Amino acid sequence: MTDTAPTDTTMAAIAEAVTAGRSGDPDGARTRLLALWEEITPTGDALHRCSLAHYLADLYPDAAQALIWDVRALDAAAALTDERAQNHHASLQVAGFYPSLHLNIADNLRRLGSFDAAREHVEAGRARVDALPDDEYGALLRRALVEVGEAVEQRSTEARPTAPTA
Repeated sequence: MTDTAPTDTTMAAIAEAVTAGRSGDPDGARTRLLALWEEITPTGDALHRCSLAHYLADLYPDAAQALIWDVRALDAAAALTDERAQNHHASLQVAGFYPSLHLNIADNLRRLGSFDAAREHVEAGRARVDALPDDEYGALLRRALVEVGEAVEQRSTEARPTAPTA
């Protein structure tokens, strides 16, 4: 968050829940995020919806449940503006969200055996990698897109060992 931006209590609550999930309490994190979703509503702030749905998807080991939240995150990103994202943090660009969003959808579709649809999302993610930073995070996403693409071509439905829910 920038020094001049007011504290966004919803984003702070999302971050707290994500931290809990990554610290070994995925059920508690999922419960907290679902309660926040009820407050945000499906037509609420696009940054809140996109962030919450993106992180919540990672808390579901079941590909179908994760896919529902990943699609919600992608839909919210379409309604998100750079201005709104940068109001939260000056470095954010909505274009940089898309490679990860498409990657997650592709991976879930692949795990469900929908290889053609998965391939389309891998390609959509690859088409937007130029929006990623040239850092460790960008490299991680680029590698993951290659990994998922290879798994799609192999028609593998196995969970990736490097996936967030692994």
